[in-house]
Amino acid sequence: MFLEKRVYQGSSGKVYPLPFTDRIAEKAIDRKWKAIWIENEFIRALVLPEIGGRIHVLQDKTNGYDAIYRQPVIKPALVGLAGPWISGGIEFNWPQHHRPATFLPVDFEIEKHTDGSKTIWCSDHDPMARMKGMHSVCLHPGRAYLELKVRAYNRTPFTQTFLWWANVATRVHEAYESFFPPDVYYVADHARRSMSEFPKCQDHYYGVNYCERARRSVPKNEMPPHCARARNTNRATRTTHHATLNYTPNDLSWYANIPVPTSYMCMGSKEDFFGGYDHAAKAGIVHYANHHISPGKKQWTWGNQEFGYAWDRNLTDADSRGEFAPYIEIMAGVYTDNQPDFSFLQPGETKSWSQYWYPIREIGPAQHANLEAAISLRRAKNTVTLGVAVTRRHADAIVTVACSHHTPSNIATFKRKLSPDHPLVENFNLPRGMSESDLVITVHDNAGNELIAYQPKERVRNKVPPPATEPAAPAEIPSADELFVTGLHLEQYRHATRSPTLYWREALRRDPVDSRCNNAMGLWHLRRGEFDQAEGYFHKAIERLTRRNANPRDGEAYYNLGLCLRYRSELCSSRREEALTSSAKDRNNQSLLTSAAKRILKESYAAFYKATWNQAWAGASYHALAEIDCLQQD
Repeated sequence: MFLEKRVYQGSSGKVYPLPFTDRIAEKAIDRKWKAIWIENEFIRALVLPEIGGRIHVLQDKTNGYDAIYRQPVIKPALVGLAGPWISGGIEFNWPQHHRPATFLPVDFEIEKHTDGSKTIWCSDHDPMARMKGMHSVCLHPGRAYLELKVRAYNRTPFTQTFLWWANVATRVHEAYESFFPPDVYYVADHARRSMSEFPKCQDHYYGVNYCERARRSVPKNEMPPHCARARNTNRATRTTHHATLNYTPNDLSWYANIPVPTSYMCMGSKEDFFGGYDHAAKAGIVHYANHHISPGKKQWTWGNQEFGYAWDRNLTDADSRGEFAPYIEIMAGVYTDNQPDFSFLQPGETKSWSQYWYPIREIGPAQHANLEAAISLRRAKNTVTLGVAVTRRHADAIVTVACSHHTPSNIATFKRKLSPDHPLVENFNLPRGMSESDLVITVHDNAGNELIAYQPKERVRNKVPPPATEPAAPAEIPSADELFVTGLHLEQYRHATRSPTLYWREALRRDPVDSRCNNAMGLWHLRRGEFDQAEGYFHKAIERLTRRNANPRDGEAYYNLGLCLRYRSELCSSRREEALTSSAKDRNNQSLLTSAAKRILKESYAAFYKATWNQAWAGASYHALAEIDCLQQD
């Protein structure tokens, strides 16, 4: 498929050179899939290398709970960028959503470590941008968490853009609650087109009047037929066949409340965790990662209504109870908190990070979590239920509940054996005059090392930011600086229908020697193989950059010029090869072509070397110089 203006997941849906699958077989067939199992004493996981290296199973061995949706069938639908896509498990999306190779095989290798742990590495070359992506699944002895190690490598000579989201599916019902950290006050739609308070929506979101739902209950035409709670009007407590629940119809934490396909991405959190909890199974999952690197925390659902049920039927078969199991996606994003939202990878650059998932049981949704433990607090009048789930065994752990400002401060102390299969769940009375924000919870091991500490904060209602706006037309933008940045944004986010060049050309109309816009236009032509036009723009950029200083601060234009000239030299060399097999008249041009190729390559070498004066471009430039030296057998 060669559509240039196809919109997909808010960005460009171009798939060339990938083939596009436009139909799915109507009848199921049995087939074998290559599967790699990995497990320790607490967790067992399954990786499917023939379908993008996704994690298909993540099971808590202590209670048999599937922390992620264990899809019983491989039933693709046309959801992916190139067509086929399946639900369930954990899908790794890069450099675009849903990953171009999501239904393609990956290479894999099993790595053994001295501590007894093993890592399943999966690797593929992105077929569109030709970058290399690697992710690995690792289980450590004695630890009840799964570590995902990721490497994103730009093996091309161009700066590339990418996004990276782990798409975690969990099976849901009316008693399933997703949880974000307590400091999340608002959430955003894709590209921040719409905003909402969280967890209780006080206005419209995705066309649903949640405010009215909270005041007058769910309208009859929006009653989800699969949920008993919908038939219980707007009472605070709803008893269903799953559990006794306590939530209002405008609480976005609950799958049962959301009738239409909906995304919400939390913004501004300074915490490192989020997850989901099944109140019926009394089990759930926590995602943990450094929020400075991995700020993205998102939930998505098809919706708890007929449209969502239809997609459930599209993506799975009925279980033993005749149910086409619904699911939600609890996604974790790296270098981004929204979709689409692309970061940059320099030529030759590798970004690497780790993320973690671990199951929890019996404690309820977590209010705080790290890699050692998760803490939950639930209050009913003056009784507080404290839950602590740990990720390794502790023979004599000490859990202390104290007051931050009272003397004596100790409220309760619990000395227990804690392990992933033995969480702590205890009640204590909140002293009169105290609030939850006065409490300080600490957990220590028997050596006195602090495992986790938590003090709730008073929840202050913050103002919800306004939604994002579309950029104005080029002629309406007053400054060249804003024209450049707007064009850069459109290119970075792979905008499907707006061209960045219109903004850069407008800036150059006003200032023909604008260095940033000339460099940007040169790159645009270079990527299209239009070397003569590209070279002209790069020379214009360098003209401005060197007007006052022969050694400019930014070496990018020199690097790009070197790349352009190298491609021109290769073009001359290829024409020379054609001449060797052509007529005698053409062979007379061989020496001219050889001379031109050498001259252009020499100019390329000089431009690359000039770019090495700037540290940001030194690595890529020295690499290019080394390639040229190798070509010349030097």
